[in-house]
Amino acid sequence: MRIRDRLGITARRQRQLTWLMELVMFGIFLLGVWKVNVKIIANAGVALLIAQLVPALERDYGVPLDAGLTLWITSAVFLHAFGTIGIPGGESFYQSVWWWDHMTHALSSSVIAGVGYATVRALDEHSDQISLPPRFVFVFILLFVLAYGVFWEILEFTIGQVAALLGTDSVLTQYGLEDSLWDLIYNTLGAVVVATWGTAHLNGISKYIEERFEQRAA
Repeated sequence: MRIRDRLGITARRQRQLTWLMELVMFGIFLLGVWKVNVKIIANAGVALLIAQLVPALERDYGVPLDAGLTLWITSAVFLHAFGTIGIPGGESFYQSVWWWDHMTHALSSSVIAGVGYATVRALDEHSDQISLPPRFVFVFILLFVLAYGVFWEILEFTIGQVAALLGTDSVLTQYGLEDSLWDLIYNTLGAVVVATWGTAHLNGISKYIEERFEQRAA
């Protein structure tokens, strides 16, 4: 059974939560513009774009993203954008709340793991020549997310160094080697959750990708 079914959250309520988070993200973006804060503008702007990409994929390409999956993806980008602000006059939640960075890394990595899981399951179902046992899929998801995590840490470091050379604030912040290692640990945690319980939530996406493979092969 899906988690949202156990909690008794209706599809209508999930859509309402999604719309509310999108509205708050737009407010965060306007706050960044008002304060001329490039970090807030960039993070909130990218989060809004990703949130709008989700319904566009469903509307224009028929990707089966139900209310729960949309809420999951929107929550990941919302919490990241929300973390760039804080209590008025104080530090951002990324700086003042010790677990905020861990939470957002685990959630965002679970979304990445979902993409990897849906794709590899679609490949398994599409071709009779490919047989992927559950243990292989589990390990693949972990490695897929770890690779994404390493890429993200390199990106954070590179952007930080470029910003330092230009004498500006970085839109992404890296707090050192220990922080990067913790990020990778929580990335792995998000991957484990998806690899263990992804079947109940991602079968529709896997089926869609499989159908795309079959159309290309036809």
